[in-house]
Amino acid sequence: MLVIDRIKEMSASGEWPPGTRLPSEFELAKMFGVSRATLREALRVLEEEGAVVRRHGIGTFIAERSLVQAGIEQLFSVTEWIERAGRRPGTIGFSIGEEEACKEDQEQFGLNGPESLYLIHRIRTADDDPVVYCEDRVPKSVLPEGLDGFDGSIFNHLEAAGHAIAYARTVIKPIAEHPEVFPALDVKEGQALLLLEQMHFDASDIPVLLSANYFRTDTFHFHVLRRRPKE
Repeated sequence: MLVIDRIKEMSASGEWPPGTRLPSEFELAKMFGVSRATLREALRVLEEEGAVVRRHGIGTFIAERSLVQAGIEQLFSVTEWIERAGRRPGTIGFSIGEEEACKEDQEQFGLNGPESLYLIHRIRTADDDPVVYCEDRVPKSVLPEGLDGFDGSIFNHLEAAGHAIAYARTVIKPIAEHPEVFPALDVKEGQALLLLEQMHFDASDIPVLLSANYFRTDTFHFHVLRRRPKE
């Protein structure tokens, strides 16, 4: 489509660099000699591709970061999501600690009394951009050999320990502020994060990983396929 190609060319050439607010739909339609309907369809395609970001009531902008489009119904690790978007995953701000499981943790993991948990904090990057803040909790009994050799992907480490992730129970929350996470991800004022709180289970239905992942909404766009129930 001519409009799509022209907008991509103007972005690539530097005429419209990342972050540029595009002219109004009326001005763009006139500029490219197309109808408003044709222009809107082009912008919709560009948004799906992650080339532009549309902010309701503000306008349409050339995307500052390539987007990671992900189906929320599919369970991928953060590493896999980033790789599937054609970007290079990485990890910074990595730390591992231990803490006693609180009563809520004991209930969620089904622990029979006090037990220590591994507490893992990481900032996941895509092409060196900080895009996800991860907090993971794993009972020490799930990883009796510890976290030696941990390469940044908790899914891979659990699989190597005989606890390959099979499914997860997920709660999704919008986050407007967080004193630690927002600065860590370089989130600008007025932006928000999307928090996915997930309890992961292995093939034996054992809860093995409790995670809280904070996603940058200007980088990750989640979608879900919904169907009408059969009568």
